[in-house]
Amino acid sequence: MQKSRLFKSVGALTLAAMLVAMSVAIGIFCKSFLNFGAGLFRITFENLPIILSGILFGPVVGGAVGIASDLVSYLLSPQIFPPNLIVTAGAAAAGIISGTVGKFIIKEHSVRQVIVAGGLSHLVGSMIIKSIGLFSFYGWAVLWRIPLYLVIAPIEILILCLLYKSRSFMRLIEEIKL
Repeated sequence: MQKSRLFKSVGALTLAAMLVAMSVAIGIFCKSFLNFGAGLFRITFENLPIILSGILFGPVVGGAVGIASDLVSYLLSPQIFPPNLIVTAGAAAAGIISGTVGKFIIKEHSVRQVIVAGGLSHLVGSMIIKSIGLFSFYGWAVLWRIPLYLVIAPIEILILCLLYKSRSFMRLIEEIKL
C-alpha cells in the first residue's frame, strides 16, 4: 500500500514555504508603507503568493499557505489584540478557491486558469470573508475595501498571468514536478 503525499518533492515543499515567506514579507511591507485609514485602506498584494500556491499545489496546500501566511504575519506585527480568525479564514479561502479552480475546474496551467482562480479568490476571500471579519473593527466603512480590491485583484492577476507567460517560470514549475 503506497502512502499519499501532500508534496511530491522537497522542491515543492520548499516552494510552498517560500510562498508563505513572500506573502508575509509583502504584507509587512504594505502594512508599513501603503496603509491609509488606520489599516482599513491598505494597498497590499499579499494574496498573490497564496493564490499561486493554490493554483500550483491544490486546495489543501493553498489553504495551508493562506493560514500560515496570515498567522505568521500576525505574529510579526505589533498588534496587541488576538488574531481575527475570520480574516485568517479569508486568507485560507483564497488558497482553497484558487486550488479548487486549478485542480478540478480548469486543469491546464494557463492564463484562463489564473484569471478565474484569482478573480474568485479575491471575490470570496478578500471582498466577502475578510470584510466580514473586519466589520467588527471598522463597521460599515469596511465596504470601502470592495472598490479597493476591484483595483488590487486585476493587478495581482496581471502579475500572475505574466509569470505564466514566462518560459523560465514554467520551466521552474516543471522541474519541481508538482
